[in-house]
Amino acid sequence: MILLDSNLLIYSVQQEYDALREWMLTIQPAYSIISKVEVLGYWNISPEQAQTIIAVLAQMREISLTVRQCEQAITLRQQRKMSLGDSLIAATALAYEIPLATRNVKDFDWISGLILINPIDA
Repeated sequence: MILLDSNLLIYSVQQEYDALREWMLTIQPAYSIISKVEVLGYWNISPEQAQTIIAVLAQMREISLTVRQCEQAITLRQQRKMSLGDSLIAATALAYEIPLATRNVKDFDWISGLILINPIDA
């Protein structure tokens, strides 16, 4: 299982990212409930875009938040400035001991024990 960052969910429904979609078929993708909020909660998302994202998410495992993940996110945010969403997504990958796939590797590369994959720029 590999946790997908919000940015990959957005890219996955864009026509020019065929290789990303093909890669996603070769893994067991999962997403944090936080990514669902980030992506579907975008203020300018169209109904068509939302339906496409919902269809993509339906093919993946959804991971909810736990107290342990929230505590880990607090620890991460105390160590370095980062967004709430990024801290919770990173904490989820750490809690489940799974890699985090993201295009924004630099946002997470300082986190000890977090395995990062960039399927777009690799």
